[in-house]
Amino acid sequence: MRITVEDCLNLDAFKGSTVISCKRKMDRRVRTLSVFDEIDYEKGIERNGIKEQMVLTHFWNCKDDIDAQCRIVVGFGKKAIATLVIFLNEEGVRAVDPKVIKTAEDNGLLIVVVPDDKEITYAAVMEQVLDKILYGHNYSDNILNNTIYHLLNFEKHSNFQSALKEAAINNDYQAILMTTEFNPILTIETRHEETIDNAIVQAKKRDVSHSSMFTQVNINDVITYWGTIDINNEKHILMIVDNEDNYSATEIKKLAEIIELAMGMWKYTPERDSRAEFIKSAIRGDLTFCYTLIDEAGLKNKQFISVFYANGINNSTSQDILEKYKAEKGFGILPLIEGNEYYGMIYADTGEDKGMQLKNDCLKMYDDLKEGRKDVRIFHSTGIEELDSAIEGFKMINETWNDVEAVFPYKRVFTKYEMSMVCNCINIQMQSNVLKKIYLDLLEPFEREVSLNKGRLLLETLETFVLDAGMNSNKTAEFMSIHNNTVQYRLKRINEILGAELTGNRIIPGLTMALALRRMEDR
Repeated sequence: MRITVEDCLNLDAFKGSTVISCKRKMDRRVRTLSVFDEIDYEKGIERNGIKEQMVLTHFWNCKDDIDAQCRIVVGFGKKAIATLVIFLNEEGVRAVDPKVIKTAEDNGLLIVVVPDDKEITYAAVMEQVLDKILYGHNYSDNILNNTIYHLLNFEKHSNFQSALKEAAINNDYQAILMTTEFNPILTIETRHEETIDNAIVQAKKRDVSHSSMFTQVNINDVITYWGTIDINNEKHILMIVDNEDNYSATEIKKLAEIIELAMGMWKYTPERDSRAEFIKSAIRGDLTFCYTLIDEAGLKNKQFISVFYANGINNSTSQDILEKYKAEKGFGILPLIEGNEYYGMIYADTGEDKGMQLKNDCLKMYDDLKEGRKDVRIFHSTGIEELDSAIEGFKMINETWNDVEAVFPYKRVFTKYEMSMVCNCINIQMQSNVLKKIYLDLLEPFEREVSLNKGRLLLETLETFVLDAGMNSNKTAEFMSIHNNTVQYRLKRINEILGAELTGNRIIPGLTMALALRRMEDR
C-alpha cells in the first residue's frame, strides 16, 4: 500500500512528535527506513539519501555544530528523501536551531522532531513504520488477500487466466509471464502505457533472469517488478506492473508467490513457446520440425540473414548494441540464451531488396560486439537466405567452434570461411589418414633440412604469417613481438626450404590446410 509521512505520524511511536518544516509535504510517500549517525557527513548522506526514504537521526555526530546540521539538511533536501526525523535528547540536540529549520524550508526538506522520551526509540519507530509499509491500512483489504480471493474462485472462473485477469483488474496491476528467452506466453494487461518489447529491453540490461529476488525496473515512470518462478519444474520470468505505484517490493514478492501457488492449484500449463522451440530445433538440425513450427513462430515469409553462437555477450552493453541494430537496421533477432552462451537467428521480411546491406549490417554488428571485449567469441554464418541454409550454418558452427579457436587463436569473430576450412580439416582427421599425411608432409622439410629448434621457430613464423596475420609481415612481427626485419629474414629462409614463393597464390591453399591441421594435431 502507499504509505505517507502523515500516515506514519499517526503511529504510537510518533506520539508527541511535531513537524517543524515543510508541513505541506506530509503527503510524501515512505518506502524505506534508515538511520543517519555517520561521522563522515558526505558518505552518510550518500548512503542514506534515497528518494522516499525516512531517515532517523540524533545528530550525535554534530550535536553542537549548527553549520554541519545545515549542510546535512541541504544534502538530504537534494536527495528528495521522504523526511528527516530528529530525536531530541538531553545529552544531544535539545532543540532544533531556527537556522536549521529555515535551511530545511529553503531546501524542501520535511523535518519531524521526536521529543525526548525513553520509550520512543529507533527500534520502536522502525518496527511500527515497517509494519505500516508492509501491511498498509488494513491487512484484510490489501492486494494479497484480494488476489487470493479472485485466484481461488473456482466457481466463477473456468481457468487460471480468467481468474488472474480479474485479480489484476481489481487490484490495479498487470502480469506478464515469459520464457527465460523473454518470449511472452501469458499476458494480462490492464493498461497500455509502455510496450512489452520496451520493458524487456530495459529488464535485460538489469539481468533480471539471473536475480534471486524480484527486481524493480522503472520504465518511463511505469513501475515494474521482475523475477523468476517455477512452473512444472521449469523456470519462467514473471513481470508484474504496479499501475499506480501503490505497493511495496515485499508485497509484490508475496504476490508473485501467490500467483505461482495458484498456477499449481489450477494445474496451469503454459502454452508452448514456439519461437524458442523453433531455434532449438534449428540448432540441433531438425529441419522438418522447424517447418512445422515456422508459421506458429511468426517466421513464415522471413529471410534468414545470419545465424550465430556467441560467448561473452550476455551483458547490458552487448544487449544495447543488439537492440540498437534491431531498431536502426530493421531486422529481428530470435535468441536462445543459456548461461553465458547466446544463440541467435537474424531475419527480415522477404521481398526487401536489401540483402547485401543487411549482411553488411550484421558483420558490422559482430565487430561492434567484440570491440574492447577480449572475452567475446562469436561464430557466425552470414549471407544466407533460406531456412535450410540457416540450419546448415548452425551445424557447421556446432561441429567446428571448438577447433576453429585452436586454429585461429588471435581471432574473436569467426566467419563461415574459417569454419568451413576447419570443417574440412576435421573430416580429414576423422576419415583419411592418407590425405592427412599428404598435407602434413608439406611441412616435413622444416624437420629434415634444419635443426629441430630452428625448424620449430620457422614453422611458428609461417603459421603466424599465414593463419593469424593475413600474410602481413608487420602484423606477424607484432603478434610474435619481434622486429619486422627478423620476420623478413625468416620468410626468405622459409621460401628456400619450401622451394616456392609464399606470395605465389597456387601454394597457399595447400599450405594453409597443412598449417591448420598441424595446429589441430598439436592441441
